[in-house]
Amino acid sequence: MIGDADATFGDLSDLGASLVACRSCARLVAWREQVAVEKRAAFRDEEYWGKPVAGFGDPDARLVVVGLAPAAHGANRTGRMFTGDRSGEWLYRALHRAGFASQPTSERPGDGLRLSGAWITSAVKCAPPENRPTIGERDRCHRWLCSELALLDHAVVYLSLGSFGYAAVWRYLAESGAPLPRPRPRFAHGLEVPLAGGRTLLASFHPSQQNTFTGRLTVAMLDDVIEQARHLLAAS
Repeated sequence: MIGDADATFGDLSDLGASLVACRSCARLVAWREQVAVEKRAAFRDEEYWGKPVAGFGDPDARLVVVGLAPAAHGANRTGRMFTGDRSGEWLYRALHRAGFASQPTSERPGDGLRLSGAWITSAVKCAPPENRPTIGERDRCHRWLCSELALLDHAVVYLSLGSFGYAAVWRYLAESGAPLPRPRPRFAHGLEVPLAGGRTLLASFHPSQQNTFTGRLTVAMLDDVIEQARHLLAAS
């Protein structure tokens, strides 16, 4: 494997530099690179990133947001999580309203966006076909997420976007030896799972078009769950 998720990383930049060289999952490598060549018509004049996407934000974050994977024409194009797609528009507007983001838009690296007290990442680091990683891809990528979350040692609230992110964070916590309730609480929007050390695992529907176009997730619902996170941070 090019890039070693089992290595010990000095910091998040060190981890990110190793991550972008990873070619462990042949299907994901082929897909992310195919998309970067074929492109969407609206972005035909842009150079796509077409590699694994590292997390983004404040290395001292107390709020860690975990999604599913980079979007094919979003982060796989821009190289930054939730950047350049509809899901990111929803997420960053909400983070801005809550004071975690310097601006409500996220178009490309270098656009002036800064996060304060928040870090955004994903359970799978490459864009998967139809946004559906296989079990093997999920498991191979989990090592990267574990290394990343271990380095985010100021985290108090883990906000999982969707059931996939929820399961990935739960698995990390279990493997790190954190005492967890049994059985695992069923994923639900607004679910709070208290953790040892004053930490909390918080769940939200993913701001995907499938959820936002159908009204399963509304602006108010997303604002409410991020406000939950703010209250939890204030109380910690």
